[in-house]
Amino acid sequence: MFRPRWSLRPEHGCVVLDHNAVLIADLGAREAGVCVGMKRGGVLTLSPGTLMFERDSGKEQDVMREAAFSLMKFSPMVALCDEETIVMDVTASLRLFGGIVRICQQIRDIVDAIGLSTRVSTAPTGQGAWLLAKSAGRAHAQRRVLKMASLERKLGRLPFQSVQEVRAFTDWFTGLGCKTLADIRRLPRAGLKKRCGVALLDSLDRAYGIAPELYEWLAVPPAFSARIELPDRIENAEAMLFSARRLIVQMCGWLSAQQLALTHATLALEHERGRNAIDPTIIQIALAEPAWHEHHLVRLFKERLGRTELVAAVIALRLDAAKIQAAEPPTETLFTEPGGSPEDHNRLLELLVARLGAKNVLRAAPSPDHRPECANRWISVTDTTLPAKPEDMPSGLPRPAWLLEKPLQLMMKNHRPFYGSPLKNVSPAERIEAGWFDNNLTSRDYFVAQASDQSCYWIYRERLGSAEADNPHWFLHGLFG
Repeated sequence: MFRPRWSLRPEHGCVVLDHNAVLIADLGAREAGVCVGMKRGGVLTLSPGTLMFERDSGKEQDVMREAAFSLMKFSPMVALCDEETIVMDVTASLRLFGGIVRICQQIRDIVDAIGLSTRVSTAPTGQGAWLLAKSAGRAHAQRRVLKMASLERKLGRLPFQSVQEVRAFTDWFTGLGCKTLADIRRLPRAGLKKRCGVALLDSLDRAYGIAPELYEWLAVPPAFSARIELPDRIENAEAMLFSARRLIVQMCGWLSAQQLALTHATLALEHERGRNAIDPTIIQIALAEPAWHEHHLVRLFKERLGRTELVAAVIALRLDAAKIQAAEPPTETLFTEPGGSPEDHNRLLELLVARLGAKNVLRAAPSPDHRPECANRWISVTDTTLPAKPEDMPSGLPRPAWLLEKPLQLMMKNHRPFYGSPLKNVSPAERIEAGWFDNNLTSRDYFVAQASDQSCYWIYRERLGSAEADNPHWFLHGLFG
């Protein structure tokens, strides 16, 4: 079992075994006397309560690939190297992401979201950055080098065991009095080549920028589909957000590397297998605006998971980028738009749909009908069907800011409609006759009426011949602002 971070804190600590020997031990185990290299029997003798896990190289490779895909947000040139190391070339991305300091901070945030710990270093050469990252105990600033002269000084102070190819000759170099890489570089090259071979010199030359570096960059798959097993059975959908975010971070890296944007994603919640196995719970995430930013997608998934009721415990998650399209560069202006950009508006709608449901976030869809109560219908913002275009209305016709859902019949006083006070018509009549085609004939004369406090109302009088006009009445149908 591979645990990049200890999710539990057992009383007697944890250790990871590799070929029946301790590979790594946490603080609790070390305090009990357990040390690296100790056999299983020694651990049981010193601390019987210590939890022991076998190293799983396959899971280590999987989590390294997960981290590598996530880091493709910064550059498509990402390589997996030995000793749990990832090398990236971010030369072309410095200005885009705000400089090397901000890139390093974002890298740490991404790796932290995956659940790993990391040491980030920068250097003019990939091999040099690799060696600096392995130097424990250095501050972040001491592992950031931008000039070759500074890199030579910092590499020269490192212990020579930092270089993989040197370790086989540790005793020989120690006998010569060498302690650092600078000591080894002062030795004659011809003698080193004869005694240690070409590989050692090539490794040092690549680190110091003397020889070119050739990396096997990670290939980007044409489609994205990632799966992650949960550490335990989870019965609350919201508790899966941490694992879901790991998948989202990977997908965002893949989208950036491919210069794509997501329009539809599918999150499958896999339940326990067995004789009574249940089909995975599928969560569809449809976006009104193509997106590839992690923070926005995480908020959408959080809202959808919060509204999901599980039929059984979940043991794994699978995320698929169902629909994608080419990402368009942002069209930014010098001055921000009042009320936000169209992209901000679409992101807000997506968040509301995820939180409230598509049936509860509606938009107006005008209909080609002159009856006010039929001239518009409300449909979901996710409905992409185009409504029939209504005919252009003559200019100058008054329309209220608020239309009542159901007309309100008015009282009559002194032969005038009354609503809080007598109403006075201040506009000529506007006749609306429609509904013969659906057996709901409407025949009305609309007026703008004014009350004693100068507030205006939209009222109508039923005409003879209307389906509801046995006795003509006045009705209030709208309010003006």
